[in-house]
Amino acid sequence: MQNQKRVVIDHVYPQLNNSEFYIKRVVDEIVNIKAHILADGHDVLGASVLFKHESEKKWRELRLELGTNDEWENAFVVSKQGLYAYKVEAWVDYALNWQYGIGRKIADGQHVTSELLEGVLYLKPLLKKANATEKKFLSTCIGYFKNKKDYEKAIKSAQADKLTKIFKKYPEKHLANTSEPLQIYVDRKKARFSTWYEFFPRSASETEGKHGTFKDCERLLPRVAKMGFDTVYLPPIHPIGEVNRKGKNNTTEAFQDDVGSTWGIGSKHGGHKDIHPELGTLSDFKKLVKKAKSLNLEIAMDYALQAAPDHPWVKDHPDWFKWRPDGTVQYAENPPKKYQDILPIYWESKDYKNLWNECLSILEYWIAAGIAIFRVDNPHTKPFYFWNWIISEVKKKHPDVIFLAEAFTRPKIMEQLAKQGFTQSYTYFTWRTSKHELMAYMQELTQTDQREYMRPNFWPNTPDINPYHLQGANESTFMQRYALAATLSSNVGIYGPVYEHMISDAIPGKEEYLNSEKFQICHYDWSKENKVATIIEKINHVRKQEAALQQTNNIKFCDIENDNLIAYYKWDQDHSNQILVIVSLDPYYAQQGNVKLPLEELNINAGHKVEVHDLITGSSYNWYDEWNFVELHPALPFHIFKISK
Repeated sequence: MQNQKRVVIDHVYPQLNNSEFYIKRVVDEIVNIKAHILADGHDVLGASVLFKHESEKKWRELRLELGTNDEWENAFVVSKQGLYAYKVEAWVDYALNWQYGIGRKIADGQHVTSELLEGVLYLKPLLKKANATEKKFLSTCIGYFKNKKDYEKAIKSAQADKLTKIFKKYPEKHLANTSEPLQIYVDRKKARFSTWYEFFPRSASETEGKHGTFKDCERLLPRVAKMGFDTVYLPPIHPIGEVNRKGKNNTTEAFQDDVGSTWGIGSKHGGHKDIHPELGTLSDFKKLVKKAKSLNLEIAMDYALQAAPDHPWVKDHPDWFKWRPDGTVQYAENPPKKYQDILPIYWESKDYKNLWNECLSILEYWIAAGIAIFRVDNPHTKPFYFWNWIISEVKKKHPDVIFLAEAFTRPKIMEQLAKQGFTQSYTYFTWRTSKHELMAYMQELTQTDQREYMRPNFWPNTPDINPYHLQGANESTFMQRYALAATLSSNVGIYGPVYEHMISDAIPGKEEYLNSEKFQICHYDWSKENKVATIIEKINHVRKQEAALQQTNNIKFCDIENDNLIAYYKWDQDHSNQILVIVSLDPYYAQQGNVKLPLEELNINAGHKVEVHDLITGSSYNWYDEWNFVELHPALPFHIFKISK
């Protein structure tokens, strides 16, 4: 096919899967654009990034700057929630090409009368676009270019920066080439910075053995808020199946007083749009949501697309489940695990359209009740394209809604869920313990394309995971793991009060809690205070104050002469807030080492005074050298230093 364009636009970045998926940002975040732009010959090129919000008709334009090796770049800020489109445009800039050429000839001592007259051809069209000041300058230049007596003034004007700026402001884009449009989805800021606290409502009662209620949960909210959390995640609150109900510790035989797994959703009391009768009413739930908002907390709900054998769907929509030849239904399995109390959805059902619409209506129901955050259970066992559809449908009407993907599975599956639209993702942090593992994992999350679409949420524990390093662990381990999670990632969560109470009894040989709360009501002394809870509270409040800790991607690991110590520098978008975190990975013995300050990133030279203020203890130190001594003890195994120059 014939094409008269000369400029090639290649490797536009960022983009995912050749523009199949959007990249992600939050409000007021930067989008760094890069592209390879080149043409035949040696002509001067011009290039811009064009961008607009979905609500805007006109494209905004920002000139790209040429770096090295034909790589052009610049950055713009997204200021609204929703979808943005962006594309790169490039052209041979004949006006700038003329100015560059005449400058070379003048420098060589050549007489350029003819070239000046040629310049008039580039200046005249600009008179129609220029403002009054610019028009006056252009007219003066044209006069000089035409008059041989004004030759010295003419060559000076031809090379003026003021003329260059006008050429760039009003480019003539002859035979311009444009890349295909790409997309950005912009979320509210909580998508990037959130602090989650999970607890089971049925264990919220002050009376041992009594089923908790939403009113009991209201009593606990001030405690959660005081600890510095902003999101309260509740496991499923729906009626629990009675058929094949699991007993304590996941036994297949349930006794009369066994309450079953909250993820075995559905019974004679209803399904996903209903509430377990012992928790309270919909009105009680809405009061809980309202109370949370008054404390700057948001309630996050569990969205688990599965059904107990006695869920109303099984009778009303049998085609939504897979039936064996003998007439029995296929229950959930993840060998060697078996979930006899749960029936998986049959996503290949011929009635899939009604199934998908029902799943959407569940979300719309709870959004109407005041919910804007959903933790999605096992999304990797449902079709990827279903998630793309349902998240897109929700976001069209409710851009504030956040979806957290609970998927501890193969890396590319977790990545695909994030690409398909999930706002946040559970991660492998739970199992990363050594310095090398932590650094390698953070570099994967923040230095590869994952930074453009996968927002990690670091959880030291969950009701499903009692990691080996927490089983029987001491106080220092719990402080260390939370400090790492909350400063490496801007999204963090814990399952409490199990975590802060350091409850870690496990089923022998498994990363599972003994007497798991998933299958029984537990009783806690919610008034109990200890050092771990105090440290969590301090860290959470520091996170709220320091912008550098409210993002994940801006991180640089610092050299430190001890493999039991890990150090990293974090900064906010404009480098006005800078943090140095140092954590001991040894919960038993004191560790010492010299840490290397990132002088280049701090834009200082060795010998310049740097004040580091410990945001946990309140202590301050003046450092003058590139390498500085630190010592950490198990009693407080980390520093969070605020850097002042």
